[in-house]
Amino acid sequence: MYAVIKTGGKQYRVAKDDVIDVEKLPAEAGQTVTLGDVLMVGEGDSARVGTPTVNGASVTAEVVDQFKGPKTIVFKKKRRQKYRLKKGHRQPVTRLRITDISA
Repeated sequence: MYAVIKTGGKQYRVAKDDVIDVEKLPAEAGQTVTLGDVLMVGEGDSARVGTPTVNGASVTAEVVDQFKGPKTIVFKKKRRQKYRLKKGHRQPVTRLRITDISA
């Protein structure tokens, strides 16, 4: 069984025991999180698509870790103006292990 969930403005296709990295969720490592925005649930050849979400469907996940993602460099320059700006950014990320998909 698989599901398509929406969290942090992005969509993820998940199955049981998958490990995914999503934008930071307010939970500690070891806690259980229920994701209610399930856009599609499928098993084999059959699939249920929601409008926009599937009624009564949810995905349960365990928080594995909270960490910062890879560094992104932001560099701005205006030629012939002696203007250069270099900044770095690291997005906070939550790692989830999918434990159950209920349709």
